[in-house]
Amino acid sequence: MKNLINKKILLIICGGISAYKSLEVIRLLKKQGTQIKTILTKNAKEFVTPLSVASLSQEKVYDDLFKVENEYEMDHISLSRWADLIVVAPATANTISKLSSGSSDDLASTVILASNKDIFLTPAMNVRMWEHPSTKENLKKLKSYGYKIIGPEMGDMACGEFGEGKMTQPQEILKEIQNYFNQLNKCKKFKALVTAGPTYEYIDPVRFITNKSSGKQGFAMAKSLAKKGFETTLISGPTNLKIDKNINLIEVETADEMFKATQNNLPTDVAIFSAAVADFKVKEQKNEKIKKQEYMNLNLEKNVDILNYISNHNSLRPKLVIGFAAETNNIQENAKKKLIEKNCDWIIANDVSNKSIGFNSDLNEVSIFYKNKNIDDEKLFMKKKTEIADEIISRVINHLN
Repeated sequence: MKNLINKKILLIICGGISAYKSLEVIRLLKKQGTQIKTILTKNAKEFVTPLSVASLSQEKVYDDLFKVENEYEMDHISLSRWADLIVVAPATANTISKLSSGSSDDLASTVILASNKDIFLTPAMNVRMWEHPSTKENLKKLKSYGYKIIGPEMGDMACGEFGEGKMTQPQEILKEIQNYFNQLNKCKKFKALVTAGPTYEYIDPVRFITNKSSGKQGFAMAKSLAKKGFETTLISGPTNLKIDKNINLIEVETADEMFKATQNNLPTDVAIFSAAVADFKVKEQKNEKIKKQEYMNLNLEKNVDILNYISNHNSLRPKLVIGFAAETNNIQENAKKKLIEKNCDWIIANDVSNKSIGFNSDLNEVSIFYKNKNIDDEKLFMKKKTEIADEIISRVINHLN
């Protein structure tokens, strides 16, 4: 398939009897026109030789973190940046355990930990090891970090036992990789806009009205969109969060600045309004610091409702408009009301009175309300905000396609 021509894939081969299958994976990928660099772990060399891997990949094989010639030619950071995708095949129980704990004691684990690319793990191990609670817990943790899992399969094992734990066949691994790049290519035609974080509404040069929004969920949505191939713009109020270089970040402070930036970056295919925009601003902002007083009255006026404006503006309206509703009570009732009043396609609501999933938390639990579906809501139970973002964006992709 043409979608793999000149794609750069870093294949990490770990020590297990299934390592011999990695040679066929290399052969199939080279046949599709990919560039392949490989890392062999110390134990992997007990099952396949660097010479056989180099012969098939037609590239140098990396196997030691501290070899001078490796560092001179390509260090672990640039090696992880070189790749479009990282595939670990086979991924042993030991490797899975190491990655879940954040260990980086060899080149393979160091590259993976330093990577900013998607990573596929193809587990291969004895059935008892696969079914062990620690392995299940480690995989659950890795999935929450964004790792993608291929397999394993059910079948006869080299040890003579039968069960789940066989490494997925090379042809199926190839299909998963092709599907991954197909999805990226489909999404490259789409533009996305995300608003995130709080706004500052100034009273004087040093004081302002704001809220507790951290921007974490919005930033996670923007990162997920960009990883899936969307041309992504993130308009953010003040936060301490960092963003990937492939995202167009526009930093604002006030609701008015966010509104203007939103207008200037439309039209898009999808707009996700996750920012906690202040409802009111001070009517007359003072140019000098207000001195301490016994009492002070503030005259407030409404800010423009960005979500409502964009959702009802035909020439600017994206194909899919998603609003957020941070609620403390009557979540379903308030979310449905907002869905209708703001003319959104979807509303994503969460209970910010719950401190474990509210502002500043790394976790979230949300309900999605759809305008044109015969269901009250769809619940995404408590997960990391990065996982919530990936689940929402997968639904966005299905909708747009």
